[in-house]
Amino acid sequence: MGFPRGRRRLVMAVAAVLAIAAVAVIVHRVLAPAEVSTVARADYPAPARPAAGVVGRLPVAPLIADARLRVYAAHRQVYADRPVDGRHRTTPYWSYRRWPAELTGVVASGSTVVSRWSDGQLVALAAPTGRVLWRTDGPEPAASGAVQRRTRATTVWDPRGLQLTDLPDGRTVLVVTGDAQARGVELSGGRELWRVDLPGSCRSDVGTTASGQLIGLDTCTAPATVEFRDAATGAVRERWRPPDAPDELVVTPLGCRTGRSDCLALRTAGPGDAGGRGWLLSAGEPVAAPALDPAGATLVGEQAVVVFDGVAVGRSARTGTELWRSADLGAARVLAAQPGRVHLLTEENDLVTLDPATGAQLSRFSLNVGSDGTGWAPGAVAAEDGYLAVERLRKPVDPNGDDQRYYLTSEAVILAAT
Repeated sequence: MGFPRGRRRLVMAVAAVLAIAAVAVIVHRVLAPAEVSTVARADYPAPARPAAGVVGRLPVAPLIADARLRVYAAHRQVYADRPVDGRHRTTPYWSYRRWPAELTGVVASGSTVVSRWSDGQLVALAAPTGRVLWRTDGPEPAASGAVQRRTRATTVWDPRGLQLTDLPDGRTVLVVTGDAQARGVELSGGRELWRVDLPGSCRSDVGTTASGQLIGLDTCTAPATVEFRDAATGAVRERWRPPDAPDELVVTPLGCRTGRSDCLALRTAGPGDAGGRGWLLSAGEPVAAPALDPAGATLVGEQAVVVFDGVAVGRSARTGTELWRSADLGAARVLAAQPGRVHLLTEENDLVTLDPATGAQLSRFSLNVGSDGTGWAPGAVAAEDGYLAVERLRKPVDPNGDDQRYYLTSEAVILAAT
């Protein structure tokens, strides 16, 4: 004996509606926009002071935050681990995840970590806890044709359109740009200071200056022009071209505190030029600095450092006066620099760290860990808070190869204390 036919149909209809509702709830929970914040449950670590040498190897690129944590990027997540000198990546100290937006850039200043997402959202996190400090909308990131490798080095070491700069009054400004718009955001609270429209992809960011300006390269009309925009107001204060420069320009920032932020100088050249012309940045027009003309020259504070025929030479960037020489480096080249340190890499992959003011050798050791060896080529590199991290690429380097062919090992990033 069963249900009458009419009642059976009603029961089946109700069951179908309930099934559809259950599926809708599941789909909503899975696909709806969401964020998951997992805050720290342990004490904030003290800054480490490891001896000079290789610290360890990591599968992804670390951003050193507040000299205490390593911050990493994933597809839809930014997270940190500790200790900063740990030999391997460890369980996250804190983590912040968003869905369905993708993480496009991360920067850090002091104890504040700012993440940028594909929907334009900016989220600031407290490094000691991972708690959200503020959120605000920014311009959507410009489309990038660059290949995103598994270390995500570009996301944390050179995030496109995301820079910091310090104003003369002590405030720090986060400058965020896309194809069509730029905005200035006060780092301390997320307050928007200004927003301006941009002409499009014919204008590109170069970096920010140590005096509180955004440097841009405008190629919308020939000849190419360098613009300096006030990070406090968004107004363009200066449009400049090097004397006798070609119509097309390549502009490279120099002497930056991190990435392309708080830079002290720049080099201008024509497309394909081996060298160029160096310029110190100040409140007015850039000042010629011939000591920075060579393509391999770098700026650390007031000193220009370049290697010629195995000899590192330090000069006053302002006057060109030779200050010191350091010989017996072989086929070394400048790998990176940070305040108080310039890092050179020898042909045997020894890391040599010099004091840029005196040329004194601060440390020298082989960039080798475990049984990996030194038969690799350097890729992306970052230096901050006394640490240096570098990608190790398989020789011969194949820029079009997949990640397994491109990198030396699964833990491709080597981290060293200098």
